[in-house]
Amino acid sequence: MLECLHSPLVEYVDDTGRELIALRAAFLSRLAHGTFVRYALGQRKKLEADVRQYGEPRWKHAMHLLRLLASGRDLLRTGELRIDVGEAREELLTVKRGEVSWPEVERRMNRLAEENDEAADTSPLPPGPDRAAVEDFLVRTRRAAA
Repeated sequence: MLECLHSPLVEYVDDTGRELIALRAAFLSRLAHGTFVRYALGQRKKLEADVRQYGEPRWKHAMHLLRLLASGRDLLRTGELRIDVGEAREELLTVKRGEVSWPEVERRMNRLAEENDEAADTSPLPPGPDRAAVEDFLVRTRRAAA
């Protein structure tokens, strides 16, 4: 859901959608650190199982894991969730094509996980999401739809 709220590609949006987009920062907090890193750890275990079983990971999944860790790190550093990978695109595509060794991908994963941990300590994000603002929006939207 966060990717949808922060995507620069919006084809259609009504007044409710504009309000939700304006509220998107209310969903962000330092709790993202645990969410991103925990999910990444689960995905990494799947990749390691692939390596044990097939001799290599599913490279597309390895690429997405690196993208996820970089997004989490950048979110924690800047307080903003950016969907576009920018200059990292080509580097990620080399992973997707299997042009990067598994040990190198593991090294990058480890580095990004450490950078996530470091960024969490000094993040400009609030400790938790703005639940009151989100709940207010949700209640008003549901009432308006009833």
